[in-house]
Amino acid sequence: MAIVSDSGPLIALERIQQLPILPRLFGQILVPPAVQREFGSTLRALDWLVIQPPSGPPRLATLDVSLGAGEREALELSLQIGAARLLVDDKAARKVARTLHLPIVGTLGLLLAAKRRGLLPGVRPCLDALRKASFHMTADLYRRVIKEAGEG
Repeated sequence: MAIVSDSGPLIALERIQQLPILPRLFGQILVPPAVQREFGSTLRALDWLVIQPPSGPPRLATLDVSLGAGEREALELSLQIGAARLLVDDKAARKVARTLHLPIVGTLGLLLAAKRRGLLPGVRPCLDALRKASFHMTADLYRRVIKEAGEG
């Protein structure tokens, strides 16, 4: 089944040089055009990312939420294709995804999955790098992820 990504996890993983874990975890990943615009020109060089616009009438137009274009298109595409996972960090978008019963995973969940699959030796260095790159994470969340990774 297909995986759809919003720009947040792509940008976060690129900032800490961990973008290559994505194709190793999932193979091909779909992104809508708005995510391509938000992520930037480096996206075109990634052969495992496929640009796919949502099709048909938008289902989320009636929702009273302030989502960016990337989040909205990623949610729409996920709904339309019945995505196996939506990669998203944005709090409002995650809330909408849960309401729509879409399976989601964020950057921290991706790092945990990569460690479990032996693609990363540890998540602590990645979390520290994310903090330095201005990724918002509470101290409690940091501790929980470290503990879940078996590094605490």
